[in-house]
Amino acid sequence: MTHNFHPTVLREYDIRGIIGETLGADDARAIGRGFGTMLAEAGGKKVAVGYDGRVSSPMLEHALVEGLNASGMDVVRIGMGPTPMLYYAEASAADVDGGIQITGSHNPANYNGFKMVFQGRPFFGADIQELGRRGAAGEWADGSGTNEDRDVLDAYIDRMLAALDGIDTAALSGLKVGWDAGNGAAGPALEKLAARLPGEHHLLYTEVDGEFPNHHPDPTVEENLADLRELVAGKSLDFGVAFDGDGDRIGAIDGEGRVIWGDQLLMVYAEDLLSRRQGATIIADVKASRALFDHVAAHGGQPLMWKTGHSLIKSKMKETGSPLAGEMSGHVFFADEYYGYDDALYAGVRLIAAAARLGKSVTELRSSMPPMINTPEMRFQVDESRKFAAIGEIAERIAASDAVADTTDGVRVTTDDGWWLLRASNTQDVLVARAESESEEGLARLVAQIDEQLAASGLERGPQAGH
Repeated sequence: MTHNFHPTVLREYDIRGIIGETLGADDARAIGRGFGTMLAEAGGKKVAVGYDGRVSSPMLEHALVEGLNASGMDVVRIGMGPTPMLYYAEASAADVDGGIQITGSHNPANYNGFKMVFQGRPFFGADIQELGRRGAAGEWADGSGTNEDRDVLDAYIDRMLAALDGIDTAALSGLKVGWDAGNGAAGPALEKLAARLPGEHHLLYTEVDGEFPNHHPDPTVEENLADLRELVAGKSLDFGVAFDGDGDRIGAIDGEGRVIWGDQLLMVYAEDLLSRRQGATIIADVKASRALFDHVAAHGGQPLMWKTGHSLIKSKMKETGSPLAGEMSGHVFFADEYYGYDDALYAGVRLIAAAARLGKSVTELRSSMPPMINTPEMRFQVDESRKFAAIGEIAERIAASDAVADTTDGVRVTTDDGWWLLRASNTQDVLVARAESESEEGLARLVAQIDEQLAASGLERGPQAGH
């Protein structure tokens, strides 16, 4: 037996496709066979499997488990829940060697996919390509594994609440927070969590619905925060938190309805953490504001700029021993008193804890941040064969000039006006641009530099591409 995947589904950080077109039960079975074989070769025996609230998820879960069993793997089925609950099941159980979550994350309702953990490390890049190679060659182990159902939700909630240990929760009794689960997989966990948090909590859209009837569950798009903003304003809440479809990315607004972007949240978490762990390395991706890196340094931390991509950031954290990292996209990773994975529910609890320890409201913390002016993330289509080559050309031209550049991931150029970035997406035929300045005039000059570099490579910023 062999299996060939559709060429578009084996991506850099995960596997993702359109149900009935590029992804189906046969693919799920082959993923189970391949992953199980690779884990067996590494000495593993048991895999945790979870799934999100999409209509197609139970079907894919059934086929995935069949494939894992057929390669000799025993499977722990944790049922429906957010992706971080699957990460928790893998990280906290001594008998579990790997994990797979079936999720389409923030993609449209007709998509689905798989996120994987292999013996405690992210499974991505070459690992995913190896699944494809083994499928095409039929290089699979044969066996017959067992299945067990395991309810981890209550233990997962208990573990998250430990973030408030040592904090006077009576002092938090007046806290008022809004939460928007966006009809994603985090809803039931959020209900249980909020019921046990100090203060008053108002919840939106906790009913899991894979069609996402209220708004799309991507908290990095400001229009998706409209309902949360209305809730916070209408009930005079202290702040609001929103999740993506599978609960691994956080969005937030303060009491005045201002968005707190991923790098700004990281400023709050870093300030709190560095008050206890001086000198710690804090990692953020190349799209993050200079204000964040300055803030980390000012509070005695070691700022480290790294490549965009949750698997790449997690790997860098392990390598450097960093206790905290984050991305503009709302992935926040806590290895400080936690497991080092991205968990938006836990990040919500840590926001409550950080504000309490720092003795300031979330709105005060947001108000104290320097007023940077930046472009949104500009994404535009570029032919797959050109995207990395173009970035290479731009890097060469910048290197030959007297500009100050960081080429960790694409090209990030710092000038007196601020900085601009051009990088190639690892997951799509897209270039990403961003710029930040302290003035509108400075920003205009930076964007002009981006356009100049693109033009020199025969490109232009075309119509905006989606995620």
